[in-house]
Amino acid sequence: MTVTPDSAPGGRNGVPQLERRIGLPSAVTLNMMYMIGVGPFITLPLIVAAMGGSQALLGWLVGAFIACCDGLVWAELGAAMPEAGGSYAFLREIYGREGAGRWISFLFIFQLIFSAPLSMASGCIGFADFASFLFPGLQHPVFAAWAAGIHWTSLLAAGTCVLIIGMLYQDMRAILRVAWVLWAGVMAAMGIVLFAGFTHLHPVLLRIPPHAFGFTPGFFTGLGSATLIATYDYWGYYNVCFLGGEVREPGRTIPRAVLISIAVVAALYLAMNISVLGVIPAHAMRSTAVADMVAQTLGPKAGVAIACLIMWTAFSSVFALLMGYSRVPYAAALDGNFFRVFAHLHPKRHFPDVALVAMGGVAMVFCFFRLAEVIAALVVIRIVLQYLLQQVGVMVLRVKRPEMTRPFRIWLYPLPPLLALAGFLFILVSRPQARHECWLALIVGAVGSALYFARARMRREWPWRLNE
Repeated sequence: MTVTPDSAPGGRNGVPQLERRIGLPSAVTLNMMYMIGVGPFITLPLIVAAMGGSQALLGWLVGAFIACCDGLVWAELGAAMPEAGGSYAFLREIYGREGAGRWISFLFIFQLIFSAPLSMASGCIGFADFASFLFPGLQHPVFAAWAAGIHWTSLLAAGTCVLIIGMLYQDMRAILRVAWVLWAGVMAAMGIVLFAGFTHLHPVLLRIPPHAFGFTPGFFTGLGSATLIATYDYWGYYNVCFLGGEVREPGRTIPRAVLISIAVVAALYLAMNISVLGVIPAHAMRSTAVADMVAQTLGPKAGVAIACLIMWTAFSSVFALLMGYSRVPYAAALDGNFFRVFAHLHPKRHFPDVALVAMGGVAMVFCFFRLAEVIAALVVIRIVLQYLLQQVGVMVLRVKRPEMTRPFRIWLYPLPPLLALAGFLFILVSRPQARHECWLALIVGAVGSALYFARARMRREWPWRLNE
């Protein structure tokens, strides 16, 4: 595949184009900002509860292993097809640009219309929840007589979306400068948590309870639930792939950014869990366990400071997420497989402005939902309609197009995609509510398919073109 050089400001024939300005340090920064969102700070107690004690570290390890295997798949595909849109471009090429690939890539865009804004909304909701830790009045309804109505936290979450849209409404140089500042806050939050925990560690609290690894049905159910949450928290190591059209030397930069991000974040997550579990007993954890631990060890003012930094981290994650996902409908629209308006680039700053505002606007709506209601469904939908298709797809592409230039090849192929498949299937079938969530994913797929085939019939595209 031919990789175009850095685009001139005016693009080809005066038409604005994306510019390759993202190097390895910035790529790793954007990935880590997405990965270390509010998730690991608020889901740690959920993983501990699912596993029943300090053996919850196993859930993080299994999640890291799945992320490594899946990351190798993203690294090969991203280096071979460094285009805006990431998975959209991968699925289109794997399954046929003028064949079934149009349908499958359309399905990816369809599920992304609400799964990506849900991800963004989860970060904004987490931001608002930690704000209520500092200002409890935010939990009250806007209208006192409307107890079940809109709360101030929902309005704050939606307002956070508006602010992030405004911050991203600029050129890539300015965005990368902001990204580095946000990344510094993320690292400060992790640093304070690790310092507070490891300087007050009680190793006795890290002892694994007797019979913790009994390998009973209950054990595997708990491990499945913990792994699902850990998988959600690791998401983001592939963010650079969605920005593939703006990455310098993508054949080298994309694989390195993916693998470095996974390694660094996995180490940070495991260290953070040890630091918190070594101070607060597993049975005493609540949703604000991280802030509680810092307040208990370093004092109330430090607890307030870490709550502020966790809010900063949530904000940074949504910033990176919206930046990456706004490129996906843009890529699909350029390809004629989505609404044409999303192909618009800002004439001076050269970013997909319509896609950015649309995705951010939908996220604002989802800020009025509860976070706990969407995480599991979000993970399952993505696994069924994206991740499984990519694991199978990377092997299909090796068979169909062995001549394709692959700057990076999966290590120990085909073990990583096969192991990632096994891990994702384990998440799907091991939990009590798995059947309902899988049905939801199938419904999303069915509705998206119906829309695609109706649209394809009107446009005389695959598969109707075959009947002409």
